[in-house]
Amino acid sequence: MDDKALIPPSPAEDDYARQARAADATPPAEADPIAMFEAWLREAGEREPNDPNAMTLATVDADGAPDARMVLLKDVDARGFVFYTNTDSAKGRQLAAHPGAALVFHWKSLRRSVRVRGDIEPVSAAEADAYFATRAKSAQIGAWASDQSRPMPDAHALERRVAEFGVKYGLGQTPRPPHWSGYRLTPRTIEFWRDRPFRLHERTVFTRAAGGWTTQRLFP
Repeated sequence: MDDKALIPPSPAEDDYARQARAADATPPAEADPIAMFEAWLREAGEREPNDPNAMTLATVDADGAPDARMVLLKDVDARGFVFYTNTDSAKGRQLAAHPGAALVFHWKSLRRSVRVRGDIEPVSAAEADAYFATRAKSAQIGAWASDQSRPMPDAHALERRVAEFGVKYGLGQTPRPPHWSGYRLTPRTIEFWRDRPFRLHERTVFTRAAGGWTTQRLFP
């Protein structure tokens, strides 16, 4: 890469000093990782300019190689983290074969990130129906029109399919496609990372155990 300006330089001592003056002194909670995540997500909702619920979803393909993409978190509670997609997509096929995954949230404005690893299970049909009903009509029709992750025969194939399903489902209630549903990741571990000056970052990992969570601090 010739244009070195594309890559920011490592922080200088003055940069660390400025971070030290601006650092959040509130220590992370250590009782309930879901409650802590929800608190961080609320803060991200106030600070992040776009999609504070965006997360990297990492799966494993048929060859055992990792595969990752961005998706949107749509629900979180004590049961886990929920997202929705086309179940015939690459990630849907991978999750069917290997029902485990990892998530990464990165909130640049907060200088924080969260990593989650766990087991995947489909949400119930009732949950999927309820969420699908809240989507905009155009998004509902798009779920019917897109053969997600499949090759497109030409540049206008998707537009033609949107028009086709728009005629079919443009009026009245749009049913949820049989190939569209949600997944819940039940966490086995949740790791919180907070930026700190002079690279004294905080890493706290919660591991699910019988009867609750155990907590461990990690070197950054």
